[in-house]
Amino acid sequence: MKYVVAVKSSKAKGLVAKVYSQIKNDFGRIVEPFTLHSPIPTLLAGVWMASRESELVGNVSRKIKEAVAASVSKINHCPYCVDAHTIMIRATGEKKTAQLISQEHYQKINPLRTRKIVNWALSTLSPDSKEISFPPFEAEDAPEIIGTAIFYHYINPMVTIFLGNSPIPVPFFKSQMKYVASNILFKKAVKRPKTSGTALPLLPSKELPADFSWAKDSPNVSGAYARLAEVIKDLEKTFVPKQTQETIKQYLNDWKPQSSGFGLEWLNEETLNMEVQSKTATTLALLTILSPYRITKEFIDNFRSAFPQQNQLLGIAAWASFTKARKIGTWLNDK
Repeated sequence: MKYVVAVKSSKAKGLVAKVYSQIKNDFGRIVEPFTLHSPIPTLLAGVWMASRESELVGNVSRKIKEAVAASVSKINHCPYCVDAHTIMIRATGEKKTAQLISQEHYQKINPLRTRKIVNWALSTLSPDSKEISFPPFEAEDAPEIIGTAIFYHYINPMVTIFLGNSPIPVPFFKSQMKYVASNILFKKAVKRPKTSGTALPLLPSKELPADFSWAKDSPNVSGAYARLAEVIKDLEKTFVPKQTQETIKQYLNDWKPQSSGFGLEWLNEETLNMEVQSKTATTLALLTILSPYRITKEFIDNFRSAFPQQNQLLGIAAWASFTKARKIGTWLNDK
């Protein structure tokens, strides 16, 4: 893990300990994409419940939602999450689907419903596409499937910034280690019965924002995302300079990935007249949204010169990534 110091499970207390206990029981292991959020306990709780209540429980099969997770991670160029969630697909018993997604042979995926949902997930950065205009799932399944997709549009940049390229420590033995992970580390937890809504008491109930209306027909998915949205709102108030808030929201208002026109030249022009803190925070936010792989140790060192306090890096990155993800949710909900 880079740039943040996660709370160790042996030293977890209070809210962090409660969340870790649920993660271990329901996910199978206390994994780094969750623990990287632990320096901000409410953020950890919100991220966990958004994942759990959309992806791990509900009426849509876990194998479908893991395929969505892996496919979104593909288009976001997050090899860590692709490896992690093809392992989880294997743990559901769908080894062939895991292989086909890893190899990008999407048109060979069967059954047809899984293939169509994978193609939908691969199109979630293409708001004008046929797949998004005509989603291949029923309205009652939308909160879980869209919720899973939105979660991975959030988590992929965070993983790219704070973790390595794979959860597998020895790439040379990747195939063997995927087998071990799927069959020994996660299979029991994947198949263990789970009750929807268990994560919601971790944080107080909140009203669902209007742009999350895709979740409204599921009390558990909407409850989770309403709570996470409130946590992100608190991070915005605490960590994000006003000028950064305005710039990012203005940029995302008309943003479409295929025609973003984004480059370092544009970024430098956009932040040219900002004072140091706003310029630094805006640069971090834009890179998180569009090119998280460009965030290097040198950049982080410069960021910390302007923002030396604990959790400022995590707070601004989480705010930016979630702000982008909720924008994507509006595309998926308008059809």
